[in-house]
Amino acid sequence: MLATYPHLGQTYSFDPAQPLDISLPLAPGPDQVNCFWAEPVQFDTIRVGSFVGSVALGGSTNYQRVHLTPHGNGTHTECYGHISPDPAATLNRCLRRFLFVAQLVSVAPRPQPNGDLVVLLADVQPLLEAAVARPEALVLRTLPNDETKRSRQYSGTNPTYLEPALAQYLVARNVQHLLLDLPSVDREEDNGELLAHHAFWQYPAQIRTHCTITELIFVPSTVSDGLYLLNLQVTSLELDASPSKPVLYRLT
Repeated sequence: MLATYPHLGQTYSFDPAQPLDISLPLAPGPDQVNCFWAEPVQFDTIRVGSFVGSVALGGSTNYQRVHLTPHGNGTHTECYGHISPDPAATLNRCLRRFLFVAQLVSVAPRPQPNGDLVVLLADVQPLLEAAVARPEALVLRTLPNDETKRSRQYSGTNPTYLEPALAQYLVARNVQHLLLDLPSVDREEDNGELLAHHAFWQYPAQIRTHCTITELIFVPSTVSDGLYLLNLQVTSLELDASPSKPVLYRLT
């Protein structure tokens, strides 16, 4: 059975039974995707007196503590609190809607004179302007696309990032949510300038408090470019970022 979703005067349909999960899972061990020198995810078994939180070890239930760094381990979504000292700038307060019309585009970064690989406005702009609808979210898949993105160790590799002009263009297009398969929209080491972050959130002049950036997604090559309904799932953490599970549904 198809469901419908209205957007800018047009009604779209999608199949709720055909979700496309574009998140990377959080799992312990050194072979999971990692960036910005974060420690690997760790699951610790809780022990209290004679109780052990592991059925495999004889306990009645599994009961574990999770150690993770949202910005460095797996798919995560962040708000402007990432670059703000305001303690109220948490994702749980900023993200109040969870369904958005999204455009998925695939773009190859271009090498720059300094050797960096950068996703340029000139390559993304024509793809968005040719879209059948004005999306609320952009899902950016970089090329080439391969399975190594699921376990890549990005720290110290100067990964691909976005041209700040692209972030500014997304603001002009009223794209409120940006999702990408990279560790960051900015260069790994940029002396703290974070130009694309600042441009996308229009910080600090006219802060787009409801807008988010989701990093370290993975869109399989079997998923075609086009228009989707995005369900952006996050945990209710009062932090600037949260592990997240973005799910797409093809819109027609």
